[in-house]
Amino acid sequence: MYILIGGAGMTGLELAKALLAINHTVAVIDADPLACQYAREKIGVMAFEGSAVNTTLLMEAGIRKATSVIAALREDALNLAMVTLSKHYGVPQIVVRMNDSDFYEPYLLAGATHIISTTQLAINRMINAIEYPQVDAMMHFEQGQVEVVKLSIPDQCYIVGRSLAELAQDPRFPAGTLIIGYQAHPHEDLMIPNGNTILEKGSTILAVTKPDLVRKVIDFISMCA
Repeated sequence: MYILIGGAGMTGLELAKALLAINHTVAVIDADPLACQYAREKIGVMAFEGSAVNTTLLMEAGIRKATSVIAALREDALNLAMVTLSKHYGVPQIVVRMNDSDFYEPYLLAGATHIISTTQLAINRMINAIEYPQVDAMMHFEQGQVEVVKLSIPDQCYIVGRSLAELAQDPRFPAGTLIIGYQAHPHEDLMIPNGNTILEKGSTILAVTKPDLVRKVIDFISMCA
């Protein structure tokens, strides 16, 4: 895939490095010549010096062949312009970093396919760390209507040695919750479990649930044997 990143700040450069590591072709656009030089010499990606909302420069950078554009500029107004131009040039996947939530609807109207609020992500992670210290990780979907939580199974708890089918039939298991991932040991790959999957001590699960059920899921998983 050819991915074009607007902005060679910390976020843009780290994205470029990560995408290059998984074999994507990456180019960045930034008005800062030093940032562009760093991108070329230290990361090894193409870098175009100038405004990421300049149509001539976007054409030079190959926006018409880009499979994805990531707008990670410092200002939402500039990101909005880049999203609009990317949509105009037919880019199928347009990801934007949002700073101000007031831009959410304009980004959607302009054609963004993914809107990432880095501030909100950081706030959510901090709140989750305080509210749910037992949770290894948590992700919000559909504006917080659905939660995916990653939980480690304690050694001495009720669910150890039981199958997912048994858990689903337990009246204490929060209704509407699904276990969608299972990792028996840290060095093993995450697998998609089924009803016959037996939960082992020290293993990890991924569960999908509603926000108001997160505490009940944690309490059930942590229940003593």
